[in-house]
Amino acid sequence: MIATPDRTPLPREFFDRPVLDVAPDLLGRILVRTTPDGPIALRLTEVEAYDGADDPGSHAYRGRTARNGVMFGPPGHVYVYFTYGMWFCMNLVCGPEGKASAVLLRAGEIIEGAELARTRRLSARNDKELAKGPARLATALDVDRSLDGTDACTSGATPLKMLAGTPAPRDQVRNGPRTGVAGDGGNGDIHPWRFWIANDPTVSPYRAHVPRRRRS
Repeated sequence: MIATPDRTPLPREFFDRPVLDVAPDLLGRILVRTTPDGPIALRLTEVEAYDGADDPGSHAYRGRTARNGVMFGPPGHVYVYFTYGMWFCMNLVCGPEGKASAVLLRAGEIIEGAELARTRRLSARNDKELAKGPARLATALDVDRSLDGTDACTSGATPLKMLAGTPAPRDQVRNGPRTGVAGDGGNGDIHPWRFWIANDPTVSPYRAHVPRRRRS
C-alpha cells in the first residue's frame, strides 16, 4: 500500500543545514503553488545543489549582488532568477543566514492541478513533461521574479509552500554531475551535486556544459 504524502509544512530548520544535506532530502517532498486559478502541487524528483562562495557554478560565487541577495538567507526562502533572456528558474535557500547556498529545483511530477499546468505548458507532449527541467518547472507553476524572496516555510498564506511529502528512499537516490554547469571540472566529477530519483520518468536528461566559442 502506498502511504499518503505528509501535508505538514517543512520547518525552517529543515533548510538550515548544509546544502549537500538538504538537496537529496528534498526528493519526494511536495511544493504547492497557490495561484488565483487554484493550487498546483508538485513532487520533487530532481534537484541540484549550489554552495555559494565555495562553488564556481553558484550565482553567489563572487559575492552578494542585487540579483542574488535572497541566496544569503534566511533559509527556506525562494530564489528566482531569469536566464537566457526568456526563462525563470527557482531555488530554495538553505544553510545558515549570511552564507549563500541554494538548491535548484530541476524537475518534478505534477500531482495536483495538472489541468492548470497544461495551460502554461502547451508544448508538453504528456504530463510527465510538464515540469521536466528547471525552466519547464517554473513555467508550469507560473513562477517568475515577482516570487523572488517568498517564504516557503511560513505557517500563513503564501504562494509557494514546501510540504513534507514522502521522502525518496535512500537506495533510490542517485547523484552525478550538474547539468550544463561551467566550473565543474570538465566532466563534472568535482561537483557531482545533481540528485534525482532513479528511474523516475519526470527526471530531465543530463547535458554537459558546452563552452561558448569566442568570435575571432
